[in-house]
Amino acid sequence: MPDKQKLVESITSMDADFAQWYTDVVIKSELAGYSGVRGCMIIRPYGTALWENIRNDLDGRFKATGHENIMMPLFIPESLLQKEKDHVEGFAPEVAWVTHGGSELLAERLCVRPTSETVFCDHYAQIIHSWRDLPKLYNQWCSVVRWEKTTRPFLRTTEFYWQEGHTMHETAQEAWDETERMLGVYADFAEQSLAIPVIKGRKTDREKFAGAEATYTIEAMMHDGKALQSGTSHYFGDGFARAFDIQFTGRDNTLQYPHQTSWGLSTRIIGAIIMTHGDDSGLVMPPRVAPVQVMIVPVAMHKEGVLEKAEELRERLSKACRVKLDVSDYSPGWKFAEYEMKGVPLRLEIGPKDIEKNQCVLVRRDSREKVFVPLDQLETTVPELLEAVQQGLFDKALARRESMTYTVTDWAQMCRTAAEKPGLVKAMWCGGEACEQKLKDEAGVTSRCMPFEQEKVGEACVCCGGAAEKMVIWGKAY
Repeated sequence: MPDKQKLVESITSMDADFAQWYTDVVIKSELAGYSGVRGCMIIRPYGTALWENIRNDLDGRFKATGHENIMMPLFIPESLLQKEKDHVEGFAPEVAWVTHGGSELLAERLCVRPTSETVFCDHYAQIIHSWRDLPKLYNQWCSVVRWEKTTRPFLRTTEFYWQEGHTMHETAQEAWDETERMLGVYADFAEQSLAIPVIKGRKTDREKFAGAEATYTIEAMMHDGKALQSGTSHYFGDGFARAFDIQFTGRDNTLQYPHQTSWGLSTRIIGAIIMTHGDDSGLVMPPRVAPVQVMIVPVAMHKEGVLEKAEELRERLSKACRVKLDVSDYSPGWKFAEYEMKGVPLRLEIGPKDIEKNQCVLVRRDSREKVFVPLDQLETTVPELLEAVQQGLFDKALARRESMTYTVTDWAQMCRTAAEKPGLVKAMWCGGEACEQKLKDEAGVTSRCMPFEQEKVGEACVCCGGAAEKMVIWGKAY
C-alpha cells in the first residue's frame, strides 16, 4: 500500500498543511485535548500512558546513575527568585504570580515555578555543610508554568510536565562531567527508546539557559525539516551557590562553594515523536514506548471460536509485550484505520480461515507489511518484529535528516539554502554575536548547537567572512 494513501480522511495531509496535520493527529488520536485555560492542555489517557512509559524509562536511567527523586514546592517567594539576577531576568516575561491567598493580599508575591533552581538552592544551603555531603544528585518529576504567548499542544504550553535534575558537586570537573553525562543519557534515550536520531552539542552564549555558564543540547530534526530542542543539560559553575551562600568545609578544612548542574526533558518530546515518525494516517509509535505494542483485531468475531482464540492469543502475548484485544462492535476496517491513526506498532488479525490454518496475520505500522505467522511461533516472531519496527523507524529518520542537511560556505549560499531547502545547515561561525543575530534576522535561521563532533566545512565565517573555528548547525526551529 503506498505511503501517501490516506486511511483516515479526517487528518489533514502533512504536505498540504503541516501545522494542521500535527494538531489533527494530537486531537484525533486522543493524545490530548484543549482545556478551559488558555495554553493548557488535557493529556488524555493515551497520551498519559505514553508519558508514563517515557518517564519510567528515563527514571530507571537516572537511578542507574545514582540520582534520587525529590518533590519540591510549587511556589517560590519573590525574594528567593530575585537572588539570582541573570536567572530571574531570563524568566521574568514568563512568570505567573500568586498575589492573593483566598481574599487576602499576600505580604509577598509567590511565583508559580517556571523551573526550580532557586528553591533547590535554598534547600541545599540548609543541608550541605561538608565535602562529605556531596555530591547531591536529585531529580524531580513535576509540572511547571511559563506564560507563553503562542501555544501548541506538547510543543509549547503554559503548563507542561517534565523532569528537572539538580545536582551539587565538590569540584568544577565533577559538575562538568555530570553535565555531559546527563546529556549522554538523554541522547541514548532518544535514539534507543524513541528511535529519534539527535545531534549532541553546546548552545551558543546567546541561546544558553538563563544563569548558566554553559548549556548542552540534543537537537532532533522533524519531518518538515525544522529542529526541535529535545533535552538540555546546564553547567552553572558556582554562581547560584554564591548567590544563595551555599558553602561547605572542604577536604583542606577551608570554606568552598559547590558547583551546580541542572538538566531537563519535558512532554515536548511527545511532539518530537509525532513529528519525527508520523505520516498522513496519523501516529507511528516507537515500540519501546508505545502504550499498546500489539492490537488484536478479531475478524468475523461472531463466528464460533474466533473470540476465544483471540483471547487466548492476548493471554499468551501479555507475557511478552503490551497487548490489547478490541472486541467492540465496530467493523474490522474501522478498527484497522483507528489503530493506524494511533500508531500501534503491530496489528494482529485473526479470523476463521486463519484459525483453520493455525496462523494469524501481523501488520507492521511503519511499513504496512503483512506477515503470516504460525500461531506456535507467535512469542518469538512478535518481539522480533517489534525490534524491526523500532530499528526501521530510527533508520528512516536518520536517512531523512542526512538527506535534508546541507553544507554552505558563503552568505549567498546560506540565504538561498535557508529560503529554498527545509532542513539543517552546517556552516562555520566566527563566534560573534552580531553575525549570529544577522543570520537570524536576514537568513531566518538560529544556531541549534555547536556539535561535539566538529567538522571543518570551511575556513571563514559564513556571515562576515572572518576567521572561524566552530562549525554550527543552523536551522528553523520549534
